[in-house]
Amino acid sequence: MHTEDLLQRALQLEFLSAEEGQFLLEQAPTADLMYVAHQLRRKQVPGNHVTWIIDRNSNTTNVCLANCKFCNFYRRPGHGEAYITSIEEYKQKIEETFAYGGEQLLLQGGHHPDLGLEYYTGLFRELKTLYPHLKLHALGPPEVAHITKLAKSTHYEVLKALKESGLDSLPGAGAEILDDRVRRLISKGKCGAQEWLDIMRAAHQLHLTTSATMMFGHIETNLERMEHLVKIREVQSEKPADAKGFLAFIPWPFQDEDTILKKLKRARNTVTGDEYVRMIALSRIMLPNVINIQASWLTVGKQVAQICLHAGANDFGSIMIEENVVSAAGARFRFTAQGIQDAIREAGFEPKLRNQQYEFRDLPGNIRQQELNRVEMIVD
Repeated sequence: MHTEDLLQRALQLEFLSAEEGQFLLEQAPTADLMYVAHQLRRKQVPGNHVTWIIDRNSNTTNVCLANCKFCNFYRRPGHGEAYITSIEEYKQKIEETFAYGGEQLLLQGGHHPDLGLEYYTGLFRELKTLYPHLKLHALGPPEVAHITKLAKSTHYEVLKALKESGLDSLPGAGAEILDDRVRRLISKGKCGAQEWLDIMRAAHQLHLTTSATMMFGHIETNLERMEHLVKIREVQSEKPADAKGFLAFIPWPFQDEDTILKKLKRARNTVTGDEYVRMIALSRIMLPNVINIQASWLTVGKQVAQICLHAGANDFGSIMIEENVVSAAGARFRFTAQGIQDAIREAGFEPKLRNQQYEFRDLPGNIRQQELNRVEMIVD
């Protein structure tokens, strides 16, 4: 294999194999990867804009049976700190999000043994009745798998019921690394790789838009990272012609603070800024059929995320009015609405507020801008 040949093929939007992606990850100069990924980004997302969104990542519950070894957020059933979010709490969170200019709730939780399909369909209907314009970007394949087991149903029927009750789009949560060797070691209680992919296939059949993620930098190999990308690409290739499928791909490095993986000395986060930039570039190169690549400033910080905008990324994610899961493992960065726009401009791009469908929207004029800009900002 030769780096130049592979990168030339990538520029023609060819599908590279996992082994070819591994070769590029291990052998290609960072500058070459960045250049090719940026050219692909300009071809697939013309213009000089970088998108961002105002939303809130809230949790239905922190009760979970999955026992993931990288998660500090969950509590076992019966724990003194266990909770299920009430409707009154949702109302406060949603109204605050609207006041900040957001229109979406990214709603996730855990594998609660008592929260099944009836609970979630009822919750979604009630939230949509109270707030008809609210967008629900909710759950994720592991939660759908859990609900399906409780309901003794199928992924398709469960997703259909959730969509009919108000689900607008499905996040790509819980992908970690889509390899069962890895998943058995870090997240044995979650669905396997094939079930995660099959749930996304079912979502696309229902014309639910989705995203895909990858949490890397723990016990996976470089080849397993690339195989993960190939699997995402294959599912996207299978979607109905009139479906959007995966709207975005978001990779982020494992956050290790106080996690079981770190305590057992099985994994530490050793991902450098250079390695993250290379993974962003490889995401763009390996996924020519996924249009949007998001830089995870929440886990890598402002400066590295800005470099990623020249390495294939075209989206800067959310200001994160609320985020509990990744932060519990050590993610310490925050942005205000003004801060995220300034960061995009500093990198040489035009910020564009978007919705979950990656459609531009105007920054609402009636938001409490001073309050929004008081959302904690820690960028170092």
